[in-house]
Amino acid sequence: MIILGIDPGLAIVGWGVVEHSKGRFRTLAYGSIQTPAGMATPERLLAIHRDLKDIINKYHPQQMAVEELFWNTNQTTGIMVSEARGVILMTGEELGVEIFEYTPLQVKQAVVGYGRAEKKQVISMVTRILELPAPPKPDDTADALAIAICHAHSGGSRLASYYNK
Repeated sequence: MIILGIDPGLAIVGWGVVEHSKGRFRTLAYGSIQTPAGMATPERLLAIHRDLKDIINKYHPQQMAVEELFWNTNQTTGIMVSEARGVILMTGEELGVEIFEYTPLQVKQAVVGYGRAEKKQVISMVTRILELPAPPKPDDTADALAIAICHAHSGGSRLASYYNK
């Protein structure tokens, strides 16, 4: 199974593609989609759509795992990230990729074994689980790989919420 993990954002969308088979992982690619702050929001959303479409067309994931939003105190930022997340979900749906969602707590639990783990613990475990030569950069990319790992470990369980087609 090829899984695309996504950490949504407007400035940075982390992504990671892993193959999971018989309990083993193979990392196919990872990186980030970055949009400059000076660019108009509609242009940024279009850039995310185009780049994500290219990633999906290149790696052909069967499933996409996307992190649910964590609302912090800045509602303006949350709304902008929600817009980017909507574009991400739409792009996956448009290209026929099954979509699953996970909370940050679920991701940390699946990767570290503790739902309140710190970011450095998640990055360390992602690096170890995927046998990467170095921690992925930026942190959003490590988060995306963690989401893919989470899905591989719990994709068949009730933890995942699937958008019925």
